[in-house]
Amino acid sequence: MKIALFATCIVDAMYPEVAQATVTILRRLGHQVIFPEGQSCCGQMHINSGKFAQAEPVIANHVRAFTDTEWDVAVAPSASCVASLGHQQPMVASRMGNDALASEAAEVAGRTYELSQFLTDVQGVTDAAADLGSYFPHRVTYHPSCHGMRLLRLGDRQSDLLRSVEGIDFVELPLADSCCGFGGTFSVKNPEVSSAMLADKIRTVQSTGAEVCTGGDASCLLHMGGGMSRFQRTGSFEGAPDVTAVHVKHTSSNDPSDDNTDHLTAVVGAGDDDHLKSSGHSTRPTEPSPVQSGLRVGQSTVHLARILASTKEDPLRVQSEGATVSGGSLR
Repeated sequence: MKIALFATCIVDAMYPEVAQATVTILRRLGHQVIFPEGQSCCGQMHINSGKFAQAEPVIANHVRAFTDTEWDVAVAPSASCVASLGHQQPMVASRMGNDALASEAAEVAGRTYELSQFLTDVQGVTDAAADLGSYFPHRVTYHPSCHGMRLLRLGDRQSDLLRSVEGIDFVELPLADSCCGFGGTFSVKNPEVSSAMLADKIRTVQSTGAEVCTGGDASCLLHMGGGMSRFQRTGSFEGAPDVTAVHVKHTSSNDPSDDNTDHLTAVVGAGDDDHLKSSGHSTRPTEPSPVQSGLRVGQSTVHLARILASTKEDPLRVQSEGATVSGGSLR
């Protein structure tokens, strides 16, 4: 199959390794991958801000880029951008009176898949270890992005693929369906609210004890990774002065079937965080806990494409194995 890679602007600019991992996965399945020249932004940022007139030429550029060459399907490592193609582009073109562009945009969108959509719905991949050779022996939690859940309705596609990676220790994220606070331009226009939402999300990530938080949208991971990085440096989040560091204590498991009796339990001092408390007692430290700096909890984010592309022969390494973490994200 001839597949057109829709890299998305944030991946192209900030996380090119995600695009490379996507290509690796597709080629591993025997496909030819091409990169349509001229592709840029899908127009989502303009549309979300109500700038339809400014979005129209951006949409036209995307359509031109993906109609100037022949391909069978397009694949993107981003639920947000794929959702924009189908949910927003035809609507905006119609609203601007450009029915021809609306029709072309709908045709391109109809053949464009988010990565996990393509792997499960088109390729029938159900076992990442067996079908892709995926190997990642680390504790991982997963954040489902809002667009993936609510517009593309990805359901368990991404998490099921992650669970089937060889060696992975997959742990559920509490309140996983809550927004991380990015929302594209929302985080710029409403930084205080965005930071408060981010604080809640990062605290749930920390409560899992995961080394890595993954997901299918680089934009959410950029936001969350930056929050993790700031929190680990300062014990607080900009724009959310009521957020304090997570105090961590050692507890022993009462479950005789549990071989590992040494656990990390997050105890958060905010009154709305009862879902994170393991007992009726809470601690609200006035400064970052002394164990915070050495705690391997939620230390980095990484796109699921990179985990799926990781193999025993060419493994993706985490920070404890010498990997570089920049802005809270594995590089």
